[in-house]
Amino acid sequence: MSTNRSNIYKNYNPDILETIANLSNDEVFTPPKLANEILDLLPEEVWSNPNLTFLDPAVKTGIFLREITSRLIDGLADQIPDLQERVNHILTKQVFGIGITELTTLMARRTVYCSMTANGPYSICTEFDDEKGNIIFPDTEHTWDKNGRCEYCGANKDSYDGGAGRENYAYPFIHDNFKKEFGNMKFDVIIGNPPYQLSDGGHGDSAKPIYNEFIDKARELNPKYISMIVPSRWMKGGKGLSSFRKSMINDKRISHIIDYQEAKEVFPTVNLDGGVCYFLWDHKHDDKLSYVYNDIQGNSSTIKRYLKNKYSETVFRDFKQLSIIEKTNNSKKFSEIVSYRNPFGIGTDLFNNPEKYPEIKLKDVKDENYLLIFGVLGNKGGAKRVQKYIYNKNIKKGLSSINKYKLFYSKAYTITATVPPKVIKGHPGTVSTETFLKIGDFNTEDEMENCLSYMNTKFFRALLSFNRASFIMSKGVFELIPLQDFSKPWTDEELYKKYKLTQEEIDYIENNIDPMD
Repeated sequence: MSTNRSNIYKNYNPDILETIANLSNDEVFTPPKLANEILDLLPEEVWSNPNLTFLDPAVKTGIFLREITSRLIDGLADQIPDLQERVNHILTKQVFGIGITELTTLMARRTVYCSMTANGPYSICTEFDDEKGNIIFPDTEHTWDKNGRCEYCGANKDSYDGGAGRENYAYPFIHDNFKKEFGNMKFDVIIGNPPYQLSDGGHGDSAKPIYNEFIDKARELNPKYISMIVPSRWMKGGKGLSSFRKSMINDKRISHIIDYQEAKEVFPTVNLDGGVCYFLWDHKHDDKLSYVYNDIQGNSSTIKRYLKNKYSETVFRDFKQLSIIEKTNNSKKFSEIVSYRNPFGIGTDLFNNPEKYPEIKLKDVKDENYLLIFGVLGNKGGAKRVQKYIYNKNIKKGLSSINKYKLFYSKAYTITATVPPKVIKGHPGTVSTETFLKIGDFNTEDEMENCLSYMNTKFFRALLSFNRASFIMSKGVFELIPLQDFSKPWTDEELYKKYKLTQEEIDYIENNIDPMD
């Protein structure tokens, strides 16, 4: 299908929807080119069916509805020859949208109807009798449970119950409020770019994903097709996404996934850690899906596959990784010696906000009954590692590790980096804040050093990268890495030989993992 729009939508140069700025990283506008690539996944015959209904459940600029309308105008030309009659039919009976804010609803009406009022004098549809048309934004409120969470979307009452004049982000589609306007209408195609997350008082990775709620609601409505573009993070992790990920992995109605390791390939001005993907869900499909993976170097590969595998509860986005994992997954896991978050019970912000911890005693120099503690001072790009001494009685957690050798591994760094921040050697008498994960315990310094030699190999860092989907690290990210005997140091050559990697597999690791400094 050509992406040239019918002449009812004049080709401005540039297209205003190519240049409009995003609201935020949570609510990302879809470029017209990308919207058409997503629409191209739908079978050609949908554009010549006058009875199909299309819904964008998270309208922002209205780009999906505009391009759907344009395709239907072309596809129904033989069945409804009169252009005005055809436009009226499409816009009153086939194309529907639900706004995410009042502003985006008005923007979408302007995009689709060429008028902010559907029944206005400049509207391209002449049959609407109200200003909303079929692009609605019904008043919607959260429904709070006894814990202060919305029963529909899980929003935090403290953040989203601000009263009149403040946006509450109670999206009508996932709150079922759209039914007041559309009734029990059956939608055949549900397609769009939903909001990505709701703040829960944290930031970035600590925020609550919301796009999964849109996908679940769409599947609940059981249309013929669903297509949405969302962060790829759900494949590996994401706060509260375990059950959603499991349902997606086991849903054989997903017929296509197009996955980008680098989100800027499709959203040039937006930083989305972990990449983005769009998919087609086909109610008749019950087989392998077509998976297109676009890596950070710009290489693209396509394979017929299932999302489910026997090695992990997550998705291997680059299928080339699976042969390596198959050879290395038959032993104890390195994750067995990695701590859960906050190994010693001391918050990350200890050095930035010591007033929050009046009970904790810190010193700049070594003193009797004090332990060396590693942490960070400053925020984001200006943060630097610091060390002080903490009164030993302030440590209530991880006591058995205090007098062991261990390694402190940065819990957060850029997902695309294959060389981590420097690992800190933790000798007896050392602890850390939540900034670090603890690796070990080791009885001797040699064991600690030998473990570090293993962690520095490309082999180790490749397997670690295969399982990352977020800026934040956790114990589970290390579960694909085999545990070794640390009575000796390790090299890549030894590990490639031990696991019988082919030259192609070795080259894959060598080409994708940077050398250590």
